[in-house]
Amino acid sequence: MFLPLPLPAESTKRKHMNIGIVCYPTFGGSGVLATELGKYLAKEGHKVHFITYSQPVRLDILDANIYYHEVNVQDYPLFQYQPYELALSSKMVNVATKYALDVLHVHYAIPHAYAGFMAKQILREKGIEIPLITTLHGTDITLVGKNPSYKPAVTFSINHSDVVTSVSESLRQDTLALFEVRKDIEVVHNFVDLTLYHPEENCKNTFAPHGEKLITHISNFRKVKRIDDVVTIFNHIQKALPAILLMIGEGPEKEWARQYARELGIEEKVKFLGKTSEVERVLCMSDLFLLPSEKESFGLAALEAMAAGVPVVSSNTGGLPEVNIDGQTGYTADVGDTASMGERAVHLLSNDALFYAFSKAARAKAETFSIQTIGPTYVALYEKARRLLSLP
Repeated sequence: MFLPLPLPAESTKRKHMNIGIVCYPTFGGSGVLATELGKYLAKEGHKVHFITYSQPVRLDILDANIYYHEVNVQDYPLFQYQPYELALSSKMVNVATKYALDVLHVHYAIPHAYAGFMAKQILREKGIEIPLITTLHGTDITLVGKNPSYKPAVTFSINHSDVVTSVSESLRQDTLALFEVRKDIEVVHNFVDLTLYHPEENCKNTFAPHGEKLITHISNFRKVKRIDDVVTIFNHIQKALPAILLMIGEGPEKEWARQYARELGIEEKVKFLGKTSEVERVLCMSDLFLLPSEKESFGLAALEAMAAGVPVVSSNTGGLPEVNIDGQTGYTADVGDTASMGERAVHLLSNDALFYAFSKAARAKAETFSIQTIGPTYVALYEKARRLLSLP
């Protein structure tokens, strides 16, 4: 259960901090959350330094108080796999030293928490003490992290972080079950900036010139997202009523999804938009969001759709039921039950009164995950981490 942390007393609270954020710069939930958090912190007056291998897809480096530091990995014939975590640790050390970082906040355990620990040790040798905050996002624990090849390093990294958070209670329970964790794990839910979402009725004609229903999916197109199920569910919908599917993001399953749509004879109705900075606008013109994932620690993309007043049809795995309330903000079904998802989607889209009620409920639920409510909790965590190390 999410309980906001008490903020430090005004007399001891640091007014502004230099914050290092490490994340994957992709459409995955961890990268989106980290980027949106950084943007929020920058608006609050903190100086935010993003450290990653390419500019995060939702980051505008022209915004005030935002800095981007690229991690360069040099090719060397000796290495079959280039040692990104070493380059990342070195970059963390350089940025922390040059810009006097107050905290390092790493998102996604692999390899960021391990690289953060190494950076922390190197900085300690230089006489610099800096707290490490690790946020667990999902597949870093439930899929990749539990692999025997990584599990000891992930366990070590979690236990040697100063503060550990997870994005849902479901993920916290999974972490405690899969790893020998000695650290407290605090649940801080994902959030959404509600001010970004405004209805875009005029833009809908771009994709739906004949009044078709717009169905949307956003992800990094990995197998865990069950992209074939997205297309299957949409195929069920478009057989019942005119509809267009908008697919946002890039990843290994994208071409398979394109081929599958072609095999079903619906290629012209499935639009692949790739990496776009217009996510909010696309969601605001959408009628339904699909997220039939095999595993989903929270479902940030679903939350963003709900902020736009878009009902969600999703699987009921992981933290999704904490966000998408079955029969209120949308519908949930067992993983792989595309028939139920398709039938419920058609039922919702065919009933204007029901759709309106679900749309209002979706927005109301999203308001409980406002960045203005949850953002300050991270600032309080940074303060807590510094106090744990007896830092001013």
